[in-house]
Amino acid sequence: MVEKICKRYSLKKSEVVKLAFGYIDKAHINPSEAPESVKSELAKINKRQDDIIRFIRHYEEDQLNPMIRVTNSIALRFDAISKTLEALILSQLEANQERQTAVLKKLSEQFGNHADVINNQSKQINALYQIHQRDYKKLLHLIQLYSELSACGVMDSKRKENLKAEINNLINT
Repeated sequence: MVEKICKRYSLKKSEVVKLAFGYIDKAHINPSEAPESVKSELAKINKRQDDIIRFIRHYEEDQLNPMIRVTNSIALRFDAISKTLEALILSQLEANQERQTAVLKKLSEQFGNHADVINNQSKQINALYQIHQRDYKKLLHLIQLYSELSACGVMDSKRKENLKAEINNLINT
């Protein structure tokens, strides 16, 4: 039998013996106690598997499932809090944007009002300038007429009368 195992796995007899004893030691098999039967050994193995499965299920029910439920509830709370914070931040941003828009609109209105006042003052200044120009021309014309009147001699009475009438017309208009 040892020779068959040696041939099958390409091992020497000493290696097979060494490995067999290593296996017996690791598996905690007592070589002096022969197994009753293969069926009983399989039943022991099945019992061990069932014990392990029961332990895993018990651990899952007592430890893992509660941790999963707690983790899930934490995740749900975190999600709700993050959505609430997002909504709050968005509303604050919207409110700030509305305030900024209102301030900018107010500034625009004020600048528009100032521009209107400046334009009106510019028109008034221009109108006063036009009046001043007209009066200035009138004054120059009056000075010219007085100058001509003073230059008229005694003999130019008709010319003097015409100049006086023109001066009176100019002063009255």
